[in-house]
Amino acid sequence: MTVAFTFPGQGSQQVGMGKALADAYASSRAVFEEVDEALGEKLSQVIFVGPEETLTLTANAQPALMAVSMAALRALEEGGFSLAGGASHVAGHSLGEYSALCAAGSISLADTARLLRIRGNAMQAAVPVGKGAMAAIIGLEQQDVETVCEAASQDGICQIANDNGGGQLVISGEKAAVEKAASLASEKGAKRALLLPVSAPFHSALMAPAADAMREALGGVEVKAPVVPLIANVLAAPVSDPDEIRARLVEQVTGQVRWRETVEWFAANGVGTLVEVGSGKVLCGLARRINRDLRSKAVGTPEDVAAYLESAG
Repeated sequence: MTVAFTFPGQGSQQVGMGKALADAYASSRAVFEEVDEALGEKLSQVIFVGPEETLTLTANAQPALMAVSMAALRALEEGGFSLAGGASHVAGHSLGEYSALCAAGSISLADTARLLRIRGNAMQAAVPVGKGAMAAIIGLEQQDVETVCEAASQDGICQIANDNGGGQLVISGEKAAVEKAASLASEKGAKRALLLPVSAPFHSALMAPAADAMREALGGVEVKAPVVPLIANVLAAPVSDPDEIRARLVEQVTGQVRWRETVEWFAANGVGTLVEVGSGKVLCGLARRINRDLRSKAVGTPEDVAAYLESAG
């Protein structure tokens, strides 16, 4: 049985994340310094001390979460770990896909930080505030959620943004259509259908301007074949070719994050343990809901790093 490394997405951020890693490991500290330099500002200060409302801004949260994931990975590497020798695949949830590619040597750390700043700004700018919305639908099958999205689409764009597994799907699109779909989902027997406190309708067709921005930005960046294959969000299948990686990252801006299928792919292809690298344990929780046979570990603190190195040794 092999190990896959996974990387969290937006929502896992919290003020103070990664600070203990930076204090404990020179290589982790260097990650935050390099990200600060790439962005031309002290993002590390916002990560370590806040304020929370500044960290939560999409343009900050995206590179910040990547920086913490890379700080945790560098700490593992400082202890002798090698991704090429210690994992069979990588995957990341939404922005975490960029963290995964950076971890696998496909995109440099500085380029990844700049790409995520562009991505965050472009996603925020794509839709006027108040026009879009997202909602979590709990307790309905994917087919039922697709049906309610279709029925609500007479009021505007509405589609599945994330299939997180365990009966949790997130829909995204124009506000009136998403509200209509949430109401229809409740009528269909959803346990919960709640609007999410997000700043834009991510992973929907409304993000097309952001996809165009990422196509242009990725065109100017070197993308190498990763040292282990990436399981792409929009495919739930492995990719390694640099041109395909670029295409899938562009597609991902408007496309669905197929996380349930990604975890199921791991389980069906000999992966026994998923390691969540970075802030929080959201992906560990999702993995448990999707497939209880998979083991989950989180590596986001010096204690986690030490425990993982010991168990892997």
